[in-house]
Amino acid sequence: MLSKRIISCLDVRDGKLAKSIKFVDTKDIGDPVEKAKEYYDDGLDELVFYDITASSDRRDIMLDVVEAVAEKVFIPFSVGGGIRSVEDANKLLWAGAEKINVNSAAVLRPELISECAHAIGDQNVVLSMDILKGKISNQLPSGYEVVINGGRKRMGIDALRWALRGEELGAGELVVNSIDADGTKQGYEINLTRMIAEAVSIPVIASGGAGKPEHLYEVLTEGKADAALIASMLHYGEYTVSGLKQWLDSKGVKVRLKY
Repeated sequence: MLSKRIISCLDVRDGKLAKSIKFVDTKDIGDPVEKAKEYYDDGLDELVFYDITASSDRRDIMLDVVEAVAEKVFIPFSVGGGIRSVEDANKLLWAGAEKINVNSAAVLRPELISECAHAIGDQNVVLSMDILKGKISNQLPSGYEVVINGGRKRMGIDALRWALRGEELGAGELVVNSIDADGTKQGYEINLTRMIAEAVSIPVIASGGAGKPEHLYEVLTEGKADAALIASMLHYGEYTVSGLKQWLDSKGVKVRLKY
């Protein structure tokens, strides 16, 4: 049985670490490079760095921040936001990232997933999905809808169908991010995470809503996620990576402990 992973999300806006609630009321809360190094030193498994306004502002990702983070951490490190081509993906890998996250641009042009998978390997291509809960209909049989541009634009695309299409096109992992739960600290969207995890054969990373250790336990067991992505729990100093892993280990969840 593979170990469950704890991943920290670093949302970056204008070079600063930012945090929002349900993708609004975004505030700057620190230096992403310092936080990345702190979490790495404490035993974090992976980092995800999102340039949260690159897609909506239609600009390129900030390679200088990527390079600065890559110089200080030596764990898998993925980057998303503003990736529209294989050239963009290669730039990120050359800057020090191990994986790339595609989201809005892939929804608008799904071929981007297969192009990147062919060029850099499917294991290095992560499909991030921002999802809102809606009503079950012919258009949305799962009851969940894909949105893009940082939660600003509804697409009328069923989340489960898109997850399966992403896997078919060559994505090596999925990030399932519930906008409804994002930043609320009320727990992950268990039903959504489990539904997608049971449908695909690639790893699923649960995102949005973590507020206490029990939430990680629920999504890694009941939600069948392969990894839990956390942000606020660490950014505000309420918990530590090592403390969360020790707690999960005590509950029988297999994690990589720092010795």
